[in-house]
Amino acid sequence: MPRSEPPLPSGAARSASRLDRWVPGVAMLRGYQRAWFAKDLFAGLALTAVLIPVGMSYAEASGLPVMAGLYATIAALVGYAVFGPSRILVLGPDSALAALIAATVLPLAHGDAGHTVALAAMLAVMAGAVCVLFGLLRFGFVSDLLSQPIRYGYLNGIAVTLAASQLPRLLGLDGGSHTFAGSLLHVVHGVADGEANVAAAAIGVSCIVAIMVLRRVAPSLPGMLLVCAAAALAGWWLHDERRLPLAVIGALPSVGGRPQWPALTLAEIGGLAGGAIAIALVSFADISVLSRAFAPRTDTEANRNQELIALGAANLLAGLFQGCPVSSSSSRTPVAQAAGAQTQVTGLVAAACMAALLLAAPALLAHMPYSALAAIVICASVGIVEIRNVARLFRTRRSEFAVSMLCFAGVVLLGVIQGIFLSVGLALLSFVWRAWHPYDAVLGRVTGMRGYHDVSRHPEAQQLPGLVLFRWDAPLFFANANIFADHLRRAIAGSPTKVEWAIVAAEPITDIDVTAADVLDALRDELEAEGIRLCFAEMKGPVKDWLRAYGMFGRFGSRTPFFATVSEAVEHCLAARRRHGEQTKRTKGNPEQPAAGGQDERRARP
Repeated sequence: MPRSEPPLPSGAARSASRLDRWVPGVAMLRGYQRAWFAKDLFAGLALTAVLIPVGMSYAEASGLPVMAGLYATIAALVGYAVFGPSRILVLGPDSALAALIAATVLPLAHGDAGHTVALAAMLAVMAGAVCVLFGLLRFGFVSDLLSQPIRYGYLNGIAVTLAASQLPRLLGLDGGSHTFAGSLLHVVHGVADGEANVAAAAIGVSCIVAIMVLRRVAPSLPGMLLVCAAAALAGWWLHDERRLPLAVIGALPSVGGRPQWPALTLAEIGGLAGGAIAIALVSFADISVLSRAFAPRTDTEANRNQELIALGAANLLAGLFQGCPVSSSSSRTPVAQAAGAQTQVTGLVAAACMAALLLAAPALLAHMPYSALAAIVICASVGIVEIRNVARLFRTRRSEFAVSMLCFAGVVLLGVIQGIFLSVGLALLSFVWRAWHPYDAVLGRVTGMRGYHDVSRHPEAQQLPGLVLFRWDAPLFFANANIFADHLRRAIAGSPTKVEWAIVAAEPITDIDVTAADVLDALRDELEAEGIRLCFAEMKGPVKDWLRAYGMFGRFGSRTPFFATVSEAVEHCLAARRRHGEQTKRTKGNPEQPAAGGQDERRARP
């Protein structure tokens, strides 16, 4: 019988469990199996072939030296391997962040390359701190602020802005802009003045065509790495052998980045705050979607709060090593998964390979033309465009299509950071609008169908004589309480018969605040003055508890019946109506007999 390990003491067991929860990488290593290493090693090597060109390209698109992207990639891989809950998620510089970084950093750098790196590093540190803080406070739900239509809009806006910002580099033009309009104007003026570099444009366009063709005919090949190698050879031949003017990366430093705190003033840190919050929100929205998508493939559960902590740790580490902000990658994670990645060791292998390349052979990338990097970014931008889903919105829900288009226009016309905050504002406004103007319905009976149904969707439905059945599909709060009252009055006024009872089907009402309760109290008095009784059916227990907390349930219950079901409410009201009719007939037959229907009705009320 195999000998089992002795159980840990209770205190040690609790410490190990706590450590595993906060540092999932340690738990993974504790249970690591030898059979996994060969697959993780191969996946790490395959991932390296993609990470190097992408890391350089996104750094260039952010207005940073290419080394900032490589340092950030290495740091993000290590940080997420330690703190990340997913076994195959890959983090690094991302196309969705490139325009945000440029829009935040470049206006503050004033053309100083060294200061640009320091600003980008501090931006990563600040974004990481926001993510860690939100994760510790269990604010993982903040990713829900960005609905899919809004996410489509800002992704499309970022894709267009990012691609436009790379057009000057693609054509070999000096300078450029990180706004959509500025980039287009710069290209138009440069081409009109004959400043375009034919060699750079030829390499850039050829790279775009080659990447697109390889994606279609040979998706399993490392297309970007092959294109980069060919572009580097072309750059060496044209720049060194033919002596053509061609902008290339040049020699990379032979040593890696060292931990260093970015030296900035408080004013500069304040200027980065808005961009840091936007980056934290966008990157967490991306990682939460991606982690949920890949969780079933690894038999794990997505943990949004731990993902926030891991994303923050990756950004903090990237900033300390003079890198740029990072996010999850929807293009590199499938590469790791397809290559057979089993655990976070894949990321550690890729980080080690990149570091070894920078230490041992930094000259391999020296002849890479900037136009080739621009081509990679443009291809990546095309990859994040959401056309099919936006077209589906147009076909199925025009209001959400309009929101998506407004977000897209905000990013393109106002700027990336302003567009992101506009997106969040639109998301909140959309939520408030739906709660403010929810759907409501007058209900009636349909022959052959059980229950009560919306008369606007079933024109054949018959409203019950003397009754109005009204359903309100939202919580009742200060903003929509008067709208509720107006719509109920309108339903009563539109009834084909004189209304004696108004029954509110309250099952969809999940909350009532103080303002709404006061409106209901006033509405009940108003309707009673008109001879109409107000009652509620299927009101939830917690909602009744709120009425009790406001001190109103007693007043409501003494004059306003509450029924368990709509059918019970209808039966009671119809029975009361019949009794009232019979009493009226008896009263007419014997004028001296007092009416007693009110007392009978009070006894029938629950």
